[in-house]
Amino acid sequence: MKINYKKLIFCILITFIIGGLFGFLSDNSFYKDLVKPIDINAIVFPIVWSILYFLMGISLYIISESNDKNKANAIKIYFIQLVVNSLWTLIFFYFKWFLFAFFWLVFLVILVIIMIGRFYNIKKIAAYINIPYLLWLIFAGYLNFMIYYLN
Repeated sequence: MKINYKKLIFCILITFIIGGLFGFLSDNSFYKDLVKPIDINAIVFPIVWSILYFLMGISLYIISESNDKNKANAIKIYFIQLVVNSLWTLIFFYFKWFLFAFFWLVFLVILVIIMIGRFYNIKKIAAYINIPYLLWLIFAGYLNFMIYYLN
């Protein structure tokens, strides 16, 4: 398979742009003062999200290069879950609606499972490289719920 580097870079960049869309609106300075179930160094989050967005962008590229007749639907669910992901930042950090943010994350996890399933039916590798994303979201859900519970 010949790689279309312009398209690959576009898929990665659009993922970063949409994924980080509401990050600039969010003041996360309050986060350090919250009671948390485990204390994770703040630098971990941007590193993990950068890796995940990079992998997600690659998976989008793989699906977009497919000749499968269902790729349009798979790409649509990809962008829906990406916008839902982005909105979580606004809900949690801007509005500080911790319980609602948790249920939003549950919704996001369901969307990601659907996306992985659709990707799996088109190109298995595109599905597999989204498993770390799913696992991170489940972990984030745990953190989110415990922050709600403890605060």
